[in-house]
Amino acid sequence: MLSARAPDSPQAARALAELCQLYWYPLYAYVRRQGHSPEDAQDLTQEFFAKLIARQDLGAVDRAKGKFRSFLLASLKHFLANEWDKRQAQKRGGGHTFIALDAQSAETRYALEPAHDLTADKLFERRWALTLLDEALQQLRAQYAAAGKERLFELLKATLTGECSTIPYSAIAAQLGLTEGAVKVAVHRLRQRYRDQLRAEIAHTVAGPAEVEDEVRHLFQVLSG
Repeated sequence: MLSARAPDSPQAARALAELCQLYWYPLYAYVRRQGHSPEDAQDLTQEFFAKLIARQDLGAVDRAKGKFRSFLLASLKHFLANEWDKRQAQKRGGGHTFIALDAQSAETRYALEPAHDLTADKLFERRWALTLLDEALQQLRAQYAAAGKERLFELLKATLTGECSTIPYSAIAAQLGLTEGAVKVAVHRLRQRYRDQLRAEIAHTVAGPAEVEDEVRHLFQVLSG
């Protein structure tokens, strides 16, 4: 529940840094869609995070006004409007790296973005939603690996899209030495755990439990739009 929001504590700084590390790419893509070069986008994104972490700005988020997603985008827009034209003698961020941005990976991902049909705001929300889905998947993979079930996860993860796996359940059952019925049960459990994990990830970015379901609906609307 936006644990990074509590001001003036080491826990707040760590939580904010972790959220920024996870969600840097949607912000980078937003800056790129504004027309900035890859180098400038990287510098601007770093400087934005530097200022955000230095001020622990989550303490300024109004509970009545919503979500970390909305807060970050509004803050980034304000930053770009006020900071881009300030030519500083020292490199942005004071020469320090606050968030580990993989510039090569960022540009590879950005090259795959739709060229014309998404505005910068819509691209940001789409990338935010996809980042949440991927983080939930990675957390789930780690949980299965810790339980010694990573192979089961890898064979079943294609079923998380809601579509039938490209591999028949009978074939998966044969690979795992299970019955087809046991595989169906495992798929059901995996899907439930994935839904639970996604809600847990979303809970870190909203003000309270009541907002989780609204955010789930919004993000899936973004992906289907």
